[in-house]
Amino acid sequence: MILVDAQGLAASRPNRPLFAEVSITVEDGDRIGVVGLNGSGKTTLLRIISGEIEPEAGVVRRGRGARIGVLAQLPVLPEGSVRDAVGHEWRGEAMLHRLGMAELIDAPTDQLSGGQRKRVALAALLVQEWEALILDEPTNHLDLDAIAYLEEWLAAYTGGLLLVTHDRHVLDRVTTKVLELDRGHAYLHQPTGWHAGSGYAAYLAARIEREEQAATSEQVRRNLARTELAWLRRGAPARSTKPKARVDAARALIDQRPQAAARAGELGLSLGSQRLGSKGVELHDVAFAWPDGTSVLSPFEHSLEPGDRLGIVGPNGAGKSTLLDLIDGRLEPVSGTIERGRTVKIGYYDQLGRDLDLTQRVRDAVAGDKGAPSLEDNALMRRFWFDGDAQFAPISTLSGGERRRLQLLLTLIEQPNVLLLDEPTNDLDLDTLRALEEFLDDWPGIVVVVSHDRVFLDRTVTEVLALDGDGGARVIRGGVAGWLAERAEQAARPAPMRAAAQAPAAAKAVAAAPTRRVGAVSTKSPSTIRRQLGAAERDLATATVAADEIAAALAAVGNDHAELTRLSDRLATAHAAVGEAEERWLALAADAEELGLDVS
Repeated sequence: MILVDAQGLAASRPNRPLFAEVSITVEDGDRIGVVGLNGSGKTTLLRIISGEIEPEAGVVRRGRGARIGVLAQLPVLPEGSVRDAVGHEWRGEAMLHRLGMAELIDAPTDQLSGGQRKRVALAALLVQEWEALILDEPTNHLDLDAIAYLEEWLAAYTGGLLLVTHDRHVLDRVTTKVLELDRGHAYLHQPTGWHAGSGYAAYLAARIEREEQAATSEQVRRNLARTELAWLRRGAPARSTKPKARVDAARALIDQRPQAAARAGELGLSLGSQRLGSKGVELHDVAFAWPDGTSVLSPFEHSLEPGDRLGIVGPNGAGKSTLLDLIDGRLEPVSGTIERGRTVKIGYYDQLGRDLDLTQRVRDAVAGDKGAPSLEDNALMRRFWFDGDAQFAPISTLSGGERRRLQLLLTLIEQPNVLLLDEPTNDLDLDTLRALEEFLDDWPGIVVVVSHDRVFLDRTVTEVLALDGDGGARVIRGGVAGWLAERAEQAARPAPMRAAAQAPAAAKAVAAAPTRRVGAVSTKSPSTIRRQLGAAERDLATATVAADEIAAALAAVGNDHAELTRLSDRLATAHAAVGEAEERWLALAADAEELGLDVS
């Protein structure tokens, strides 16, 4: 069934065309990724197909009765609470939990950050039923656990999907086709032959093949042009007898030029860095809490030495950006000290773009206090792919990726020797990401990265500092792969074992529960507690298995709405039973711990 059919679409920005004659059809089961350089028109294309804006040319048709859900790059939420935005059913609350927003379920939507709004909008979208989904950068602002969940959800989705993302892992795992926007043209790639697999793999193979064919065609044209030029130069008498048509064809061949490159040269990130001495940044018993007393980081030690490549991972809200702010000096620890070497110069690539004035032009931002760009500044802008009209464009008119690239330029122009990168992969296109990875390979200073892009972390960091969300921080062996393996092992562990592994935090939470007197000591005998604990563990295992079976049946039911409703109600009841069984087990585990019993 055809859900969306777009034919001959065209769009432009002030002083610059984006694309023309773009056609795409989305059918049931299609999972199409949209890729292209920053500023090539990916978001504009999605806005046209979703009906938000009209194309300058072409037409978009929707299948009769097709319900199409849209996640905008900058979504707008209705007034009210987060719970109101996603709905009051259990599915909305469960989805918020999956996407790291459970603690803000009663928060007003107008008090959320941009990333939080994006997660709420995504949760509200995924709990509803759609024949097709149009998603613009859905993985931005999600932590690794949430991205893994979304990836699985999209891979199992049976409707039509149109997706803009720069997460290479998601592109490879999810897409069956890739639509590439390149210099105003569109190319649709789907796996065939030796590169059968994901749409992303087909895109990479086709792009390499197209570039090789272009290089071969240009070499053939040059050889023909040399032959024709020699023919034209054979003396006036001979030329006077030559057919005029062949003369015109020869001149046209000589004057012909190959298609201009999408970008001039490689991204020029190597701007140098100031020498870094033997001492980098040392954190001694550093702790941080917000003024309301909310603890973010418990006291911990860590040293950053020249050449270190540190990735910081953890769930949303664990304090990753806060730790970068502490290292930079934007925040001061509530206890402990941070020592920075005398030669340390920090460059902070902030995910919020706090240093960008949207009313400025690109050239004025680069020139800074000089007033007008120097020759070196003009050359630098060209190295960062800001040339011609792009240098005079107001920053407010740039795409999200172009703003991030400008911010990267402004960070590196100061020649730092310590780089703090907060979500550097958000909005950057695939070419820029690869250039940044190659730059960091040889960069001599210290790099600290907060990112949820698994590919980027694998390629740029050598060790991982994991924040657990409860103030704890520890270095994980095996880098990001080791951390993900540890998380997967925890998720697969039976609920009682997870709770035991999290003690004493679990016991502390139970002790604070209203059904239990704070500080009360159990009067039950050790043998009674052991017996009740065993029974509670069996009940919890049984309830968990039952919930898993219903969830599996729900996933396989297809489009039978009556059966979906029935199984959804059963699953809600099963989840409630799991919650009650887990609470009983936790209460008994707390009793056992008070008596010094081993509950593992």
